[in-house]
Amino acid sequence: MIKVAVVGASGRMGSTVCETVLKQSDMELVARLDDGDAITKDSLGGAQVTVDFTVPDVAVATVSAALRAGSHSVVGTTGWDEDKYQQIQAVCGETGQNALIAPNFALSAVLTMKFAELAAPYFESAEIIEMHHPNKVDAPSGTAVATAKAISQGRNGKASPDATQIDPQGARGAVYDGVSVHSVRLRGLNAHQEVLFGNPGEQLLVRTDCFQRVSFMPGVMLACRKVADLEGLTVGLDKVLGI
Repeated sequence: MIKVAVVGASGRMGSTVCETVLKQSDMELVARLDDGDAITKDSLGGAQVTVDFTVPDVAVATVSAALRAGSHSVVGTTGWDEDKYQQIQAVCGETGQNALIAPNFALSAVLTMKFAELAAPYFESAEIIEMHHPNKVDAPSGTAVATAKAISQGRNGKASPDATQIDPQGARGAVYDGVSVHSVRLRGLNAHQEVLFGNPGEQLLVRTDCFQRVSFMPGVMLACRKVADLEGLTVGLDKVLGI
């Protein structure tokens, strides 16, 4: 049995993780922690894996605490940058524990990011539109940032053509790794992303739609089962999917 603790357990994603872990024949939910709860070996209940769905402002601290308490960490909290990754990598090296941080655990989203990377060299233009519910605290989404990075790698950093000179309100969106990203926050949405590629006379649209939080659970459960076999910090669920 894999002993699992959840940090952010009363949140939208955390509560769904708890419910899902309870249904697994090879897992045991040993701790549910929330804001203000100390993260220690005792409070984690001997967890081998801690799942973190907190908020960007505290994630480095909560993940680091779980690692130092002797637990591997599976992280769905977004808002990561290279400096934060390096901090977690250092704690992994210090503790001998592993962390898997994924911008998105939905299989459709992971494949969308991979498809975008594969398509990127063959199109002149690329843009991202990510659409989420208005309760999401960060913009753009971690998935959009990761997708922009994948596109940039696929294009070797080549920028899309754009003659815009006047845009005082930022209507062309934010630019990440040379790719324009547009964020929509709309009541009724859950988690959606379009990646648009264009050439003269043609367009490719790659889209992922996650209508319910349960869509993320197969990826989270897979990460819980695989994180102990990794080494140090791993970024992206694609690494355990073999793509």
